[in-house]
Amino acid sequence: MAEVPCPSVGSGQLLIGTCRTLVSVGTERMLVEFAKAGWLEKARQQPDKVRMMLDKIKADGLMPTVGAVLTKLDQPLCLGYCNVGRVMEVGAGGTAFAVNDRVASNGKHAATVSVPINLCAKVPDTVSDDEAAFVVLGAVALQGIRLAQPTLGEAVVVTGLGLVGLVTVQLLRAQGCRVLGLDFDAEKLALARQFGAEVVNLGAGENPLAVAHIFSRGRGVDAVIITASTKSNEPVHQAAQMCRKRGRVVLVGVTGLQLSRADFFEKELTFQVSCSYGPGRYDPSYEEKGHDYPVSFVRWTEQRNFEAVLDMMADGHLNVKPLISHRFDIDEAEKAYELVGGSGPSLGILLEYPQDEKWALTGRRQTVELRPQAATFLGPKQASVAFIGSGSYATAVLIPAFKATGARLKTVASNGGVSGLHAGRKFGFETTTTDTASVLADADVNTVVITTRHDSHARLVCDALRAGKHVFVEKPLALRMEELAEIEVLSSSGKSLLMVGFNRRFAPQVQKMKELLRSVAGPKTFVMTVNAGAIPANHWTQDREVGGGRIIGEACHFIDLLRFLAAAPIIEWHRMSMDSATHDTVTLQLRFSDGSIGSVHYFANGSKSFPKERLEVFADGRLLQLDNYRKLSGFGWPGFTKMNLWQQDKGQRACAAAFVQAVVQMGKSPIPIDEILNVSRVAVEIAQA
Repeated sequence: MAEVPCPSVGSGQLLIGTCRTLVSVGTERMLVEFAKAGWLEKARQQPDKVRMMLDKIKADGLMPTVGAVLTKLDQPLCLGYCNVGRVMEVGAGGTAFAVNDRVASNGKHAATVSVPINLCAKVPDTVSDDEAAFVVLGAVALQGIRLAQPTLGEAVVVTGLGLVGLVTVQLLRAQGCRVLGLDFDAEKLALARQFGAEVVNLGAGENPLAVAHIFSRGRGVDAVIITASTKSNEPVHQAAQMCRKRGRVVLVGVTGLQLSRADFFEKELTFQVSCSYGPGRYDPSYEEKGHDYPVSFVRWTEQRNFEAVLDMMADGHLNVKPLISHRFDIDEAEKAYELVGGSGPSLGILLEYPQDEKWALTGRRQTVELRPQAATFLGPKQASVAFIGSGSYATAVLIPAFKATGARLKTVASNGGVSGLHAGRKFGFETTTTDTASVLADADVNTVVITTRHDSHARLVCDALRAGKHVFVEKPLALRMEELAEIEVLSSSGKSLLMVGFNRRFAPQVQKMKELLRSVAGPKTFVMTVNAGAIPANHWTQDREVGGGRIIGEACHFIDLLRFLAAAPIIEWHRMSMDSATHDTVTLQLRFSDGSIGSVHYFANGSKSFPKERLEVFADGRLLQLDNYRKLSGFGWPGFTKMNLWQQDKGQRACAAAFVQAVVQMGKSPIPIDEILNVSRVAVEIAQA
């Protein structure tokens, strides 16, 4: 349990004051058990992550990989996805909802939650808070049924009679199906029988195949819906044996998936895995941006499944009251999880939240103090830093880098509150908040570090400059030319420092290259090869409106690196892209004002086991080769042949230190603003081409 700042409500979201949440025992027990497992057990459960780790060791070395793994394991995970409460605030675009509406959503176990509108549904007056807490689990069951496509009178088996299984039984019965329920627990079997199903007690040694044969009148059942959670392959094998020819098997729960070809081949069975609550799940356009699917083409979405479940509750066709086994106040939530992780019987565990006015006011507090504030702010002789954004890169790299400079860590801000609280506790910030405006208005903050998603960078940079703050922004500076023009005007006053986190120019081996190249009078040739790796087309960085695409989002690093080593402005560029869905395998050709030329080969189609970055510089009959910021080799350089490091250093700490030193000494930005704007404009132009 933790006191977390109230989340901010964004466009297309609802801020909800929680009344009830339901513990999804199967899913949450699995998460709790995984969290308690040791490193070896975690590795056994995630072999794909182990392969990724081994590839990263080959490419980047042991220590950076260990650091990345530890950071990932250290991140907290909020539990829960069955929430009911009242709307406290409606974000822009949420016109279908109003303050004080009672809604069911997939919000977490928390007093206040911020949830996208397409993951919320209004609760009818005849449905209680207790019942509405089951809506999301009901939608999980309903989506599995929709995939099974049962018809009136069909014989359907439900394997696993937990919460989802028992809801599935009732919804199938409401559709006129005959239902056979399988489980090891006599009490759950009794509930299934109460809901109209015939049952098989696996714990008593009853033969499910024999019973299913009789139940189906010797024809084989029409469909099997598996709602069990087990590592065994037996439920799927058993389902195939029960089915008639051309029967259907739908997996809603979690089982082993070593399928027997013979089981499915001989009967021409259909096997399908159900995706959570229904169409729209894991689609950022639907869930995050609020773009609904046309009802004429997609009749049942996540939200419409929520509504259907609520209608079934209101009409009395779905009765979840018998499924409630325990209740706990939210203050006693740890007792609930002792029950979840223990061996005692449980089914539907409800968490209840106070509804008094004092609690509501506390629940909306957007700033939480973490430790006593430091001495009085010392003005320009001290860097008093606030972070806006506390994602994985901020917590793994940038916050530790700024902490190492000795800067005062004043505030860390985040949208949801949880990541900010975690970062604040871990690194010793004085406060954490979800109110960005309060950060910019804080007279005790003179330096702002922006590490949010790319589409917010330019707006936050401008707001911070107007507030008179020094600004360090993680790349990119902006996504559009008009944003760059506004930033140029605001930064021209020279009152505040502005720097982009182009850290590679601060890497020790790059600094050595810069030193060596000073002796070269003529133009130079650069070949930068980046084994960027594939990122799915639906990842936010690929979204032109949110992430700007990978040229603006990451390739700008390498444009800046060549601009730094050439020590001359970029005056011309060309781009060639490989045909692909993401257009992120490209070759960029750059020409500099001193006659130097450079190529950036940014490739997303290579192997992850190959090092990510290699730079070659040809100059005056000599050559420098930098391999992944670990090995620098010189050919033809008097007095220099190599500079190797024990571990990779991309210059993040040196970059932060240079910026903080400039703030303290009121000096110039470590990266001149004209270079930042030159690189940023080129990156935007290339991305828009």
